[in-house]
Amino acid sequence: MRRVVRVGVIGTGFGGRVVAPVFGATEGVEVVEVVSARDERAVGSLCRRSDVDLVSVHSPPFLHAAHVRLALAGGRPAVLCDKPFGRQAAESEQLLAEAEAAGTRHLVNFEFRHHPARLRLRELITSGVAGGVRHLAWVHHTAGSTQPMRPHGWLFRRDCGGGWIGAWAPHAVDTVRWLLGDIDVASVHAVLRTDVPVRPSSDGDREPMRVDVEDGLVADFVTTAGATVSLDSTFAAAAASPPRIVVIGGDAVIECLADRRITVRSPAGNAVEEIDVGPPGAERHDVAMSRWAEVVRDAVRDGRQIQPSFADGVECDRVLDRLRAGRRMVAPDPD
Repeated sequence: MRRVVRVGVIGTGFGGRVVAPVFGATEGVEVVEVVSARDERAVGSLCRRSDVDLVSVHSPPFLHAAHVRLALAGGRPAVLCDKPFGRQAAESEQLLAEAEAAGTRHLVNFEFRHHPARLRLRELITSGVAGGVRHLAWVHHTAGSTQPMRPHGWLFRRDCGGGWIGAWAPHAVDTVRWLLGDIDVASVHAVLRTDVPVRPSSDGDREPMRVDVEDGLVADFVTTAGATVSLDSTFAAAAASPPRIVVIGGDAVIECLADRRITVRSPAGNAVEEIDVGPPGAERHDVAMSRWAEVVRDAVRDGRQIQPSFADGVECDRVLDRLRAGRRMVAPDPD
């Protein structure tokens, strides 16, 4: 019988709601503790536990570096950090260097690499079904910050690593790099939007607070392979619509709708393949995390370094730095 991998989770938000239950339901994994990211004593104690094989960091971005360093200092064999890995690429580069110096296995939680729709989409692209990829367009509009109106907090503060670039763009950038064959981004142009410039205070008693980050963006990339990429996303829409990825190749067009249906169309416009890949009603994070948890378990058991690693987090954060340098358009204050 193979040994049980023991996981300690930092963060009671996404970590407690999604990550811990998924790891706990994974055969051969035991979640030994879930601690609040704001409880410094509990976090420090967790990172020193000799029975913890993996520290899984799901704290707010401004605490990632401190918590990763505690796990490294505690001598834990492996550490998994959520996205965005660091607040800037320089911070991420330093964390990568420290993890490698410590001999610690390091992972970044780009779990959507293991969603069945994304896996099938990558397979179609890398096997040449589309031909040479010329362009990838991704539209992702949600109402996650407006329906209901989300109050002010770290997610809307630049100094805390907030903003839609940190919340959504890491998954988008990593997915694009991975889908197109682990390519890099050569150039970036971005326009950022703040459609809700003022948000209610978190306690409801104080005056509304001004936002200093974007809640939407339009970005254009050119990859080192010569393909162009466009991203159009927000989490401040009036209503959500199904996300859509379209890959335009020399031989075919591939469309992935809502991570559930993939359609391959011929140059004549005929649908030559339609693939249902998403179980009805399944939560996208749960589906991806359940498969990713098995991969993480096996890597930790075997002492293997796998991808996506801190190095992938660094490459992603270099692109995020350039996105954040884009011009920001701020809507007028509400009456």
